[in-house]
Parts: sequence; structure tokens; C-alpha cells
Amino acid sequence: MSMSSHLEELRRKHEVLSEKVEEIQRSPGSTDAEISELKKQKLQLKEEIERLTTATA
Repeated sequence: MSMSSHLEELRRKHEVLSEKVEEIQRSPGSTDAEISELKKQKLQLKEEIERLTTATA
């Protein structure tokens, strides 16, 4: 897998998590723990994207 395709995959996963966070926040049965865990995963992806982008620049 090339670096650009890997970055695109990470960005896609980040976007999917963003949509999931928004969906769960609107859901009355969601817990803060669920939302927090998804946001943590989203942040980890963002940091990995930034790290890889900086490393290849």
C-alpha cells in the first residue's frame, strides 16, 4: 500500500468516525463513555494522519 493510499484510508476512517460521533450524540440512548471512546479513536487517527503527512513532507 502506498503512503498516499494509506493516508486516504486513514482520512476515510476519520470521516466515518466523525459521522458516527454525530449520530450517537443525537441518539437519546448514548452514553458519554461511548462518545468519549469514539472521539479518542478519532483523535488518534487525526494525529497519525498529521504525523505521516509531516514525515512525508
